[in-house]
Amino acid sequence: MFKKIVTGFKQADVVQRFIYANVVVYIIFVLIGVFSVLFNLPSFAVSSKLWFELPASLPMLLQKPWTVFTYMFVHSGIMHLLWNMFALYVFGRIFLNFFSVRHFVGTYLLGGLSGALFYVLAYNLFPYFAGVVCTSHLVGASAAVLAIVTSAAVRSPEYRINLLFVGTVKLSTFAIVTVLVSVLLLSGNNAGGNFAHLGGAAAGYLVAFLLGKGVDVTDFVNRPLDWVKPLFNGKNSRRKRKPKFTYSSGGKRVDDYEYNARKKADEAEVDIILEKIKKGGYASLSEQEKRRLFDSSSK
Repeated sequence: MFKKIVTGFKQADVVQRFIYANVVVYIIFVLIGVFSVLFNLPSFAVSSKLWFELPASLPMLLQKPWTVFTYMFVHSGIMHLLWNMFALYVFGRIFLNFFSVRHFVGTYLLGGLSGALFYVLAYNLFPYFAGVVCTSHLVGASAAVLAIVTSAAVRSPEYRINLLFVGTVKLSTFAIVTVLVSVLLLSGNNAGGNFAHLGGAAAGYLVAFLLGKGVDVTDFVNRPLDWVKPLFNGKNSRRKRKPKFTYSSGGKRVDDYEYNARKKADEAEVDIILEKIKKGGYASLSEQEKRRLFDSSSK
């Protein structure tokens, strides 16, 4: 059983691997809860989980700084997990139409980190939270997932998605409505979670906006990971690593993953324009879309 899980993880793509990680963490805590009850130690399950939840209290956070990372893989219940993983699967696939695997990893982690920052700042700045700051903790991948959604929406605002009971809407519209709902619920029962959502959305916007300017802020978290990977791949992993090629793009030199991501994004954008022509004809295109189609056909 364990071998099959490991094999499945190795064969999975980056979106599935993050889903695997979240699910495995959830199962581990469920098992801890089960055995804690069986041995009449219910408090052990609660205390063990607190070591991975993000505390709102600054003194507590200083004692457990690793929670700014771990909280985004911990969930409070099965529905919390299922909703976040469903959203991660759907929007993660869309994200990879425009960005690379490396960007996905960086955006997920940056979204979670930004969500943690917004959460802690809100609980320590607003008097509304003064009475609960010492007992409040944050869990869940929502901020990270919203970063993925927002990045994709900024990169391709016209991308269409189908929503149950709603129909086809623009990805940008979905992202904006989600952010607005979080703003409206900032004083609700899940106020901290909604502040984290805004942090994730802000990070996602920043990633996509700066990538459009040629600046990759995901390197902030990806570079440390590059140093950690060889520890798990064996001592000769650096020698076996595939060489990194570079290409010329607009007078700049870009890495192979960046080149492939841009190429994939351009193709997806052209597909959207062609689909629009099918529905409304060439006259339905804006001047920018006509220019984009002409530039693509000229290559």
